[in-house]
Amino acid sequence: MRLTNPWLAGPAPTKRLEFGVLSERILNLLSSQNMCVLATAGEDGPLATPVRYYHLDFTLLFTAAAGSPKMRNLAVDPRVSVGVFAPLVGQASSRGAQVFGRAEVLMPEDRGFAPYWEAYRWQSDHVERGRSLEEPPVGPLVAIAAEKIVYTEHWLRRTGHAPRQVWRARQ
Repeated sequence: MRLTNPWLAGPAPTKRLEFGVLSERILNLLSSQNMCVLATAGEDGPLATPVRYYHLDFTLLFTAAAGSPKMRNLAVDPRVSVGVFAPLVGQASSRGAQVFGRAEVLMPEDRGFAPYWEAYRWQSDHVERGRSLEEPPVGPLVAIAAEKIVYTEHWLRRTGHAPRQVWRARQ
């Protein structure tokens, strides 16, 4: 049988990407998508929530109602896992990332709020909902600085690289 992508057959290569190249590929994924699945854990157990995000380098940003289940869970345990993925057509197009970190809930009066708020595109929400652009939202902003990212891209097999790569934040 003739294979469309013969490089997908057989065992996966194990070669690692250089840190800078891997970082670029991850940033490309984060920049080309806007939805993720946020996994939290709280008193009622685990919760996986679809969330629209923005990013500033390797920090994911989203807003949420202060009393939502995900925000209640973050108050109990700020450790999170976030899944970001591109649409899947077949194995050759498989591309995604598992982002691990700690969620930091920031309010406008908090010192770390302003730099992240500049990267958050709240204006499109306001236009869509008919709200004034003169009145930005005042709710919490959640920032998740990636500590570890497990990146998967099966296309990497074409160049002899492992389809699963691990990125760690440099301290």
